Formats: sequence, structure tokens, C-alpha cells
Amino acid sequence: MLDANEILNATILIVDDQEANVLLLEQMLRNAGYRHITTTQDPRVVCSLHQEQRFDLILLDLQMPEMDGFEVIDALKAIEDGGYLPVLVITAQPAHKLRALKAGAKDFVSKPFDFVEVQTRIHNMLEVRLLYRRLGDHNRLLEQTVLERTAELRRSEARFQRFTELSSDWYWEQDPAGALTQFSGPVEEMLGINNSVTAEEMAAAGWNLAERATLEAKIANRQPFLDFIYSRTLPDGRVQTLQVSGEPMFDAASAFAGYRGIGLDVSERMLRA
Repeated sequence: MLDANEILNATILIVDDQEANVLLLEQMLRNAGYRHITTTQDPRVVCSLHQEQRFDLILLDLQMPEMDGFEVIDALKAIEDGGYLPVLVITAQPAHKLRALKAGAKDFVSKPFDFVEVQTRIHNMLEVRLLYRRLGDHNRLLEQTVLERTAELRRSEARFQRFTELSSDWYWEQDPAGALTQFSGPVEEMLGINNSVTAEEMAAAGWNLAERATLEAKIANRQPFLDFIYSRTLPDGRVQTLQVSGEPMFDAASAFAGYRGIGLDVSERMLRA
């Protein structure tokens, strides 16, 4: 909720071509404790004043020469651009009230003035206006917070990915169907993810089929594995030893979302062991 000071510190613009009306409304508002009041008898400067100060409330007479209140309301709409139009119209014509509300004004007061009614309508409208503005500020803050958190997450993901690249020879992510979604390095060759390769072709490529079968069974059963060792014999007779770690991924609904993992060529390390 708003406290009294917030409402009394609101910015108010009085627009009326009659000086007596301007002075009367200004004095009434100052007597009620309002501190920030601007006045003008020229409706043509209202938009520039509002563009500059973004008033919380505009008290607007409808019947003025040069530019009437309806024209002022139409011009103000371009500044607010779909936002809350803080206009309370002043009129002595009952027929103008509905037209003003349809045009975008939020409320009206009648001439001659009933001071209690005017003060009540001004207070109520300012309360709505300031709450509307507070909501807008909150939504903007929330949106900014979401953008900042998203940016932080992306930076974190980038750091994690870079760390993964530096600490392994390859990394990969698979979708639930086994297709690669993200990877770095010769994943298909080293992990043997390509489902079109037959066991005979794997054997011809020198892979230890028993080790490969164990690895494929872990993936098929959605099991995590850490530092799993498997190997193949290269055409020159050297044995290439690979080490791989992986884990299944699950979404927020605990549904299987695929696999991710990293791998290393540990052939030299195995030879030294």
C-alpha cells in the first residue's frame, strides 16, 4: 500500500485556459498538502510538459480555445504509447463525460467544483496511478533480473563447456533417441555412437567387442559410468586405450532426456603403467 507522503509527493499538472480556475485548483491542492504542482493556461504545451516530467496526474479542462481537451488527450496517447493515461477531465457539460472516458480519460470532475468531490477523486486516481507505476517498476525489475540470471547461466555454461574441453579429448550430449546434440572431438568414432555400424565392422576396425558391448549395455540401460576403459587395435598393431565417463540426463519431469559425457585417449598412460 501507499503511504500519505507518496501521494502528496505526486506530480500534478493543471490545464485550464481560465486563470481563475487554475488558481482555485492550485490553492485547493496546496491546502490539501500536495507539493509538486505545475500549471498552464496553454493546452498546446501540455505534451511537451508531460514528455519532460511524466506527471502522475493531469487535471484537464475540456473546453479551451486553440486546442480542446479531447485533442490534448489524443496527443498524450502517443507519449504514453499504450500505457496508463493519467488524465482527470474538468467539464461543465454532462454529455462530455462519457466521451472523455471513451477517449481515454480515467475520471472526471464537474464544474462548478465540489471541493470534497475533487479532492476525493484526485486522491483515488493518484493512488491507482502510483500503484500502476509501482507494478510497472516491479515487472521491469523482474524482467531485468530474469535477463541477468539468464546471462549468468549462459556464462556458467560457457565456462563449464570450456573446462570440459580442456579436461578431456572429447565431450558429447545425446538426445533420448541416441542422436548427438552437442559434441567436441571425434565422438562418433571413439564412442561408436553411429548405430549403422555392424559388429563385424567394429571387429574389423580392431575394437574389443566385449568391452564395447559392456559400454553399450550401460548406455542402453541408462546407467552412469565413470572412467570406463575400452580399447582397439590399430592397423599398425598399436593398442589404443580410451577412458570414458558418462551419465544419463533427466528433465524437470524426471523423463529421460539423453546422455552426456567426456572421454580421453589414455594409451600413453596405460603403456607407462
